[in-house]
Amino acid sequence: MHTSQKTSALRVLTFIIIIVLASSTSCMHGKQTTQNISALPQEVNTSLTVLMGTKAELCCSPIPLTNVVLITWEIILRDRPTCKISYKEDTNEITKNNCTDERITWASRPDVNPELQIHPVALSHDGYYRCQMATPYGNFDHGYRLQVSVCPEVTLSPVKNRTAVCKAVAGKPAAQVSWAPVGDCVTEQEHWDNGTVTVWNFRDLGYSVSSLLIICYVKLCLFMVILVIVGCIFFKNIDDCRKVLQK
Repeated sequence: MHTSQKTSALRVLTFIIIIVLASSTSCMHGKQTTQNISALPQEVNTSLTVLMGTKAELCCSPIPLTNVVLITWEIILRDRPTCKISYKEDTNEITKNNCTDERITWASRPDVNPELQIHPVALSHDGYYRCQMATPYGNFDHGYRLQVSVCPEVTLSPVKNRTAVCKAVAGKPAAQVSWAPVGDCVTEQEHWDNGTVTVWNFRDLGYSVSSLLIICYVKLCLFMVILVIVGCIFFKNIDDCRKVLQK
């Protein structure tokens, strides 16, 4: 089949990449606090997905800072020592231990706002983050299992051997590819050390091209039949006219 025919067939195809991603995040409960501290759970864990390159803000428990003696963020990332950032209320002192990533900071002054900010979010920020607040009423922890998503680079390759290739490079989670109209597809994946996945989706255009050719042939045949019928009627009318004139 000629390349031009393949290209024409490809134009009727579309591909759809389905990726579950989250935009930049802010605190789950905003900056609201509660005076009824005894009603709060002492430990909360949240799963959170954030898109790479955006900004994430993580909250502590919604406790008035006037009741807080010590605030500590514990950050556990893959292949790194545990980082701890602490703020002590009575001395207004901030301490850091094993914290070298300048993209992870307090969102504001800790005596005003204890939120942790990550900006911009990178793949290396996958991990566990926990805010520990020490109060006269006990300790309150809010933990986040943070997963970073990556939008892949998507390309649609030219048709070769009746096959179109949709490639989604280095996505996290892996992209899911579908085609319209639906046809036979083969998917291959390559997993990278940083947790991203490259997906190749091969679409066989044989069925689509054949269908288009069949439609063209049917239309051509119908056109020829109509042309023959019109021609017969035309020549029959001419023949009838000649007979009338001869009489």
